[in-house]
Amino acid sequence: MTTALAGHDLVLGYPRTTVVHGVSVDIRPGVVTALVGPNGSGKSTVLRSLARLHPVSSGSVELDGSDSAPLSARAFARRVTLLSQSRPHPSGVTVHDVVTFGRHPHRRRFAALGEDDRRSIARAMELTGTTRMADRPVDQLSGGELQRVWLASCLAQDTGVVLLDEPTNHLDLRYQVETLDLVRDLADQHGTAVGVVLHDLNQTAAVADRVVLLHHGRVHAAGDPADVLTAEHLTEVYEIPIETTCDPETGRLRIDPRSRHLRR
Repeated sequence: MTTALAGHDLVLGYPRTTVVHGVSVDIRPGVVTALVGPNGSGKSTVLRSLARLHPVSSGSVELDGSDSAPLSARAFARRVTLLSQSRPHPSGVTVHDVVTFGRHPHRRRFAALGEDDRRSIARAMELTGTTRMADRPVDQLSGGELQRVWLASCLAQDTGVVLLDEPTNHLDLRYQVETLDLVRDLADQHGTAVGVVLHDLNQTAAVADRVVLLHHGRVHAAGDPADVLTAEHLTEVYEIPIETTCDPETGRLRIDPRSRHLRR
């Protein structure tokens, strides 16, 4: 099922503090939409609100053009999944057990795994390179390995919308690249609507179809990466000199912050 998710005029906050002011964002089928901006700009809060894990003070979250509020948590989780920054660190369970958690919205209580469950779990573990560690206790994994296990659990949920909050965090270079490739495969090969929060702007330029640049809880710019990730926008938002260049052969955008000490 092809799914689209959108937040309209979202106002979000915490007790006595509003941190997001009227932000609108669309997560479209077959498109990777990246949310970027400095720390505290509201990226993760917006993503969590789209996943219905952060209350909306004003505005709405729509799924396929309809208000998502009437959907039960289980029904919503069959269509939208989130890889969040803060996840539990379980003990006494295996990698396969954690990935199996992702099938919870599709299973009746205490029901055994069905064929669809087993197929989704196997596919998710293969995509994330976790198949070989299926029987390992998760409390013996490195931070990067555990990150991939939780990503596998999200993919096992088998939804039309996948939301990822800093999915390359804690990963070494190889698995950063493989995770970004996986993000593109989800959109290109499966038509998945992908929303992702990233800090690395070069990763953003490489993987995203659309970029939403947030600053102080508001949309500073949104659209094609080449139009959003400009030296003017980034220098203003990050408050340091930033240069952008485009490789004439590959067309790849490169973002270079300037420092008094770092080598160019």
